[in-house]
Amino acid sequence: MAITLTDAATLHPLPLPEAGAAPTPLIRQYADVRNASILETSGRDDDVLPVESLLPVLYSTRASRRRQWYIEQDGSMIGCIAADILQDADGESAIGVIALLQKHGGQGLGTAALAHLESELREAGVRKLLCWVEHHGDDTDVICSPTGFGSVPRDNVAHFLERRGFALGQVERASALTWDADTVHGLERARAVAQEHAQDYRVVQWLSPTPAEYVDGYAWMKSRMSTDAPDADLGMPEEIWDAARVAELDARQTAKGFTIQVTAAQHLATGELCAFNELAMSISDASSVTHQYDTLVLAGHRGHRLGALVKTAGLLGWHQTFPASPRVVTYNAEENRPMLDINEALGFAPFAYEGAWKKDLT
Repeated sequence: MAITLTDAATLHPLPLPEAGAAPTPLIRQYADVRNASILETSGRDDDVLPVESLLPVLYSTRASRRRQWYIEQDGSMIGCIAADILQDADGESAIGVIALLQKHGGQGLGTAALAHLESELREAGVRKLLCWVEHHGDDTDVICSPTGFGSVPRDNVAHFLERRGFALGQVERASALTWDADTVHGLERARAVAQEHAQDYRVVQWLSPTPAEYVDGYAWMKSRMSTDAPDADLGMPEEIWDAARVAELDARQTAKGFTIQVTAAQHLATGELCAFNELAMSISDASSVTHQYDTLVLAGHRGHRLGALVKTAGLLGWHQTFPASPRVVTYNAEENRPMLDINEALGFAPFAYEGAWKKDLT
């Protein structure tokens, strides 16, 4: 059923085809609007997805209940909305995105769409709405992170969010590593140094799907990623991982057309997996950007350079397998100085900053 946003614009639920079916014309329009909005707001195509890759990630899973809507004006799709209701911790947290083509801004569409999204989420039992936004502007007027690390410019998006009850919770740094001969040599030297400090550990590595022998250890490390990574006051729920959730992650990435390489450190004495790094990219385009996802060292194994070990081993192995990928992109909380120290030493350079915003819906 269409929802009236303004005299000229309406909001519609996005119907998804049966799982495994081809994208519908409406889904193709949704992908086009989403991708155009990403290019407008960031100037980069790192997160642009062809419709065949986007469709599989629109479906709900055990871990997240996903909903989408689109905005229509004068017979054309001009915006899209997505909500991801996280099922851990009784589904009380959700991540929301509103993407509106810039030429249609200033008409009150964002305000009306947000009001509808919040109403839908409250009805679904959500108590906290989170969003991550890349900010652009000069540093003459900034909003400082409450963590004490980092700031974002008070641009139009920040003004919009503040006026509607959101508070900045954290600042994330986007960094990139560009490949050249010096990069490889630097990674090789850094790996050798890290291995000297980690002689009680060995590196194991795999491409998805996850081998059966590593599923349980990988699942445990993924669960600790949700509790041990810097969270500021965002209150992200603790994630419960098991073999079924790992299999679902692997299947979802395959359906998306992505492959994931996991590089882990294994304790020789116990066989425990105790640190890991993830790298991913589209397997249909060997020259596309690489995404560095999670990296974590379990608390009981810190102090042995395991973060540097899994990152360097992962990057070197990845570059051998996918040498045409020109760069690696990653995101880190500005207060996560140990991980930023490693990234900077390996050659990652910052190129953008995101604000993590939170609104209490109670």
